[in-house]
Amino acid sequence: MKRITVFTPTYNRAYLLPRLYESLCNQTSKDFLWLVIDDGSSDDTGKLIQKWQSEKRIEIQYHYKKNGGMHTGHNAAYKVIATELNVCIDSDDYMPDDGVDKILTCWSNIKNKDKISGIVGLDATANGQVLGSRMPADITQGSYHDLYTKYKATGDKKFVLRTAEVKRFPLYPEYKNEKLVPLGILYIMMGEKKPFVFLDDVLCIVEYQEGGSSNTIFKQYMQSPRGFAYARRIGKKYSDNLFRNLIQSMHIGVSAIFANDLSLLLSGPKLYQNLLMFPFAILLAIFIKLK
Repeated sequence: MKRITVFTPTYNRAYLLPRLYESLCNQTSKDFLWLVIDDGSSDDTGKLIQKWQSEKRIEIQYHYKKNGGMHTGHNAAYKVIATELNVCIDSDDYMPDDGVDKILTCWSNIKNKDKISGIVGLDATANGQVLGSRMPADITQGSYHDLYTKYKATGDKKFVLRTAEVKRFPLYPEYKNEKLVPLGILYIMMGEKKPFVFLDDVLCIVEYQEGGSSNTIFKQYMQSPRGFAYARRIGKKYSDNLFRNLIQSMHIGVSAIFANDLSLLLSGPKLYQNLLMFPFAILLAIFIKLK
């Protein structure tokens, strides 16, 4: 069995997938399989993957599902992944030629793997510029919160997860008529139980697409309020920072407004904070609607 699954949730991205496919075919290590989660595409994604499977340049698994959004693609992947490690590379991104090799070399050097949640590496642009900050100097491991609050890291990072640990946590909730639950909540929960190893190497080349998740965040906030509220509750559960928790509470209030369901204010930890911040939530909701 391969050691790592590279999985890609995709929706109508047949025009972008060839770049990712070629980057995977060019990997210096072939100790991986590519799992494509087709989230209900209506383009030629299925035919394209079938063609690549017949070429047998790399091992490819294909799974078609009804459209449900990015987080449901991750859920579908986590249900079927059987390799020791997994990493998501989005359809508009690709891997440097030594990406898989860097992951597996790092993993091979880790002792007591059962005490680790996975690896965190770097994202970069096509011209080699690292997104945000590099990994903290002289720090080898820590939680998601350690990375972004204690060590003040910035920018998106690439999380490589140990599959056995992923399966200890609940799947992302799937709400009717909503298409997004922020993915970082899984990394937060995993990191609080077992740390991630910090790897100061680029594992993914990122290109944000017009209309993609990162560029439509306000619209998605309004369309998936329960998903965002769930993420904010998780954030509060694992944070003891008062200011951060008040901000999370304000966003829960915004979600309650967008969902037209004030009961969301009465869920999760530190409920008094939700009520305290609700007037500010009203102002933020107005701002987001105007945007």
